[in-house]
Amino acid sequence: RIASALREHGAQGERVLLLYPPGLDYIAGFFGCLYAGAVAVPAYPPDPMRLERTLPRLRAIIQDARASVVLTTSGILGLSDFVFEQAPDFRALHWMATDTLPEGGEQDWVAPEGLGAESLAFLQYTSGSTGTPKGVMLTHGNLLHNLSLIHGAFGARADSVGVIWLPPYHDMGLIGGILEPLHGGFPVALMSPMAFLKRPMAWLEAVSRFGGTISGGPNFAFDLCVRKSTPEQRQALDLSRWEVAFCGAEPIRPETLERFVEAFGPSGFRREAFYPCYGLAEGTLIVSGGEKSAQPVSVTISGGALERHRAEEMGAVEPGARTLVGCGRTLAEQRIAIVDPETLERRAPGEVGEVWVSGPSVAQGYWGREDATRETFQARIAREDGGPYLRTGDLGFLRPEGELYVTGRRKDLIILRGRNHYPQDLEATVETAHPILRPGGVAVFAVEVGGEERAVVVQEIDVRRLGDLRQKFEVADAAVGAIRQRLAESHEVQAHAVVLIEPGSLPKTSSGKVQRHA
Repeated sequence: RIASALREHGAQGERVLLLYPPGLDYIAGFFGCLYAGAVAVPAYPPDPMRLERTLPRLRAIIQDARASVVLTTSGILGLSDFVFEQAPDFRALHWMATDTLPEGGEQDWVAPEGLGAESLAFLQYTSGSTGTPKGVMLTHGNLLHNLSLIHGAFGARADSVGVIWLPPYHDMGLIGGILEPLHGGFPVALMSPMAFLKRPMAWLEAVSRFGGTISGGPNFAFDLCVRKSTPEQRQALDLSRWEVAFCGAEPIRPETLERFVEAFGPSGFRREAFYPCYGLAEGTLIVSGGEKSAQPVSVTISGGALERHRAEEMGAVEPGARTLVGCGRTLAEQRIAIVDPETLERRAPGEVGEVWVSGPSVAQGYWGREDATRETFQARIAREDGGPYLRTGDLGFLRPEGELYVTGRRKDLIILRGRNHYPQDLEATVETAHPILRPGGVAVFAVEVGGEERAVVVQEIDVRRLGDLRQKFEVADAAVGAIRQRLAESHEVQAHAVVLIEPGSLPKTSSGKVQRHA
C-alpha cells in the first residue's frame, strides 16, 4: 500500500524521509520505500520540546538528501503546523501519513524496474550532534552481504529470538535489530529506546520473558543494567537462553563485562554469550567479530608504549597498564588493514595505526560529497596493489592471530553513552551559556572515569566582568551552572567537570585552533 502510494507520486529513485516513532509503522515505511524502488532516509522525528536542537539536524538531512517526500504517522502529521511555523520550508515537501492510507492500494503495486544489487537502498546519516550530517550510501548488495555476515557470526537459526531496544534510525538498531531477524527468518521483540532509558531492567526482563537468544547494545547499556538493578530483580530473571550478547558502537570496557557477568551470572547469563564486535555505518554495520561460542579475549598493554603507537604486553597490575577487549577477526570476504595514517604504509602486527576496511559491505560513499568520498572510501596502501579501502578514523592494532583491538579514535569525536559528539558543537553551546565566558576560549574533551568516557569543559572567562571577591565566587558558580544546564538541554550531555581559567591560557596552535589534547 505504501509502495503503491509512493509509485503514484513518482518516488522511484527519489529520497524519501522516514519520520516515525520507533515501532511497526517505521518498519512498514522502510519496506514501503524498498518495494517502491525509493531510497529510504531514516531520521529522528523533531521533538516539539526541543525544536532548537532537533530541527537544524532534520533540516540539514532534508537539504543534503534533497528529499521530496516525508512518510510519517497521522499523530506526527498533526503536529506539522507547529513545526511549519518554525520551519516554513518543510511545507514544500509531500507529507504522507501511512497509517491512514486507503485500503486496496496494494493491489496496484508493481515491482520497480531496474532494481539490483547496485541500487541504493537507503541513506544512513551519521549519528551525533554535528550540524552537517553525512549520508552514507548503502546499496541492496551492501545490506545483503552484511546481513549474511551477521547471520553467520551470530549463528542465527530459525528458532533464534531477537530482543531489541536500540533506536531504528541508526545502523545497529535497524540492520542488526530489525533487518537481520527478517533476513534470518526468526522472530524479534521490539521495545522503545525510551522504555530502556527510563528503566534499563525492562530490557533484561524482555530477554527473560521472550527467551531471547540474540540481543545487545553499546557498553553503557550493560553498565546501566548492573547499576539500576536490585538483587530481587536479578533473581527473577532467566537469561539462560541468551546466546549472543553483542556489544559494540563505543569502546568496550573489560570492567563492564566482568561486572555484568558477576551480577547476572546467577540469572543464567554465561560469559561466553558476550560478543564484542566492531563496525561502523560506512561499513554497513559489522566489520569484525569473534567466535560465537568463545569467551571474550583481552590483552593488557603499556600505556606509555601506546602513546608511541606500539602495543606492548605487560602485567595488569603494573602502573600505566591498559586492558583492551578484542573485537574479533575480520569476517568473510572482508579485509582489515592497520595503516599509518600519515605515511599510508601498512603497519605490522602489534603496531598501532588507523583501521582500514575493504570488502563488499563497504558503502558506496557519502551522498553528494565527492571529496569526502574520495578521502574516506578510496584510500590505497602505499606500495601495495589492492583496495580501495575505507578509512575508519579509528586507531587500533592486529594481533598475529588476526584479533582486532581498537585503541581510540583518530578524530576528535567524543563518544558518550553510545552517541557521537563533535567537540566544536559542544564548545559552541558552552561559550554562549553565560556573559563572562570568552568565545573561542573553550575546549571540550573526554576523560575516562570509572570505566566510561565523561565530558570535561575548560573555559576561559572575562575577568573584568567578575566584580569584587564575593561576587567572583557567585558569578563563577552561576557560569558553571549555566554551562552544565546548556549542555544537558542542548545535547543531553552531563559534564563531569567544568574548569574556568584565565584568558589566554588555553593552548592553541599558531593558526588559533584549540589544542584539545595538549
